[in-house]
Parts: sequence; C-alpha cells; structure tokens
Amino acid sequence: MKWMIIVLIMMSLIGSMMWVMPTKRQKYQAALRLKAKSQGFLVQLEKVKPPRAKGELEADLRDMTAYRILRHGLSQKEKNAFNDWQIFKVAAVANIGLPEGWSWASGERSLSDAELDKLNELIATLPDGVFSIESNAVYMGVHWDEEGGEQTMQDMYSDLQKFTELKI
Repeated sequence: MKWMIIVLIMMSLIGSMMWVMPTKRQKYQAALRLKAKSQGFLVQLEKVKPPRAKGELEADLRDMTAYRILRHGLSQKEKNAFNDWQIFKVAAVANIGLPEGWSWASGERSLSDAELDKLNELIATLPDGVFSIESNAVYMGVHWDEEGGEQTMQDMYSDLQKFTELKI
C-alpha cells in the first residue's frame, strides 16, 4: 500500500512538471519570435477584431501575433499627412481595390490606384498565413499565423521593408 501511494505521488509530480513544460509548438514560436526580433521585427501578441464578414452578425476577436517594422526617415510633414490603413483577409463589403477575399478595416479609398497596385503586389508575395496588413506613420506590419518557418519570416521581412520604403 505504501508503494502505491509513493507511485501515485510521483506520477502526480511528474504530471505537474509535464503540464508546465512548453510544447514543441511553443518552443518553435519562441525561437521564431526571437529570430524575428534580432532581424528587426517588433513582435507583439494582441487581440484583433477584423471587419464583419459577409453573412456575419459580428466579427470574432482573434489572438494573433503582429510582426511590425518601424518606419524611419519620415519628416514631420510626411507623418502628419500619412494615410493610415488596415486590411484583413476576410470577404466583406468594403473591398474596393483589393484582391478577392480581402477587405478594408480602415483607410478605404485613401490610397491612389498606383498605391493600390503596389499593395496588391505585396499581398501576392506574402505567405497564406497573413491575416491582416496595417500601415501607419510609425510602423508597417502584418498579423501572421507563424507557419512556414524562418525562411518565410525572412522573405516577409524583405517584402515589408521594400513596401515601407514606398511610404504607403
């Protein structure tokens, strides 16, 4: 009987230790986020509310990881005149100038046709796991599901960096 109690206590302790250990997915995410920070991304976890999709009564909040690049070199005049915008990979009514399946959360009709063409080119190069793209005078960023690994993250950084230089 004493041995059974000891085994039960040991199993309980081992179970508790296993419960607090990070999973393979969590280890992968931590390593990817650390690499992203060293490359120049600002990585933040946040709740995101996309625009209401067609047929939905209300949009659901999502926990997402934001990967952002800080903007540099904008004058005060450019910062004041900057058009903030955000788009989501959601089929909604506000989709003027965007590819099928994308819609505006803010900034609709604030970009010129040439800027929309550049934005559509960016959308085509980003990984499928990108859920939203945002741009303001402080940063340019995406909400991404972190699938695809380090090479995907590096390619995304390069694409976002080129787009940031366009000051859109």
